[in-house]
Amino acid sequence: MPGVPELSPTEFVERWPDYASDGAVVLLDVREHAELTQAAVAGATHIPMREVPARLAELDPDKPLVVMCHSGGRSRRVAEFLKGNGFPNVFNLMGGIDAWSAQIDSRIPRY
Repeated sequence: MPGVPELSPTEFVERWPDYASDGAVVLLDVREHAELTQAAVAGATHIPMREVPARLAELDPDKPLVVMCHSGGRSRRVAEFLKGNGFPNVFNLMGGIDAWSAQIDSRIPRY
């Protein structure tokens, strides 16, 4: 399996401070629809993990992709899948939305 580099939420925001508005990077949230009702990061693109293979055409292989889930496990598997399917610039968000809440925005509920 191809190796996927990881970024903490802090490293992500330091690298792409205007991620939600400048379009330079895609923050891909692969959690289930029900999880979004509990907590979400503004500006993230949502494609549930099980839908990613069928929706690859919605993602730009020329842009960096940072994949996130609740804690980092599902997103790692999706990031590895993407890397193996023509997406060379893919990262896993370490700790997922749980770490995002702790490091970046405490207004996002932890669950």
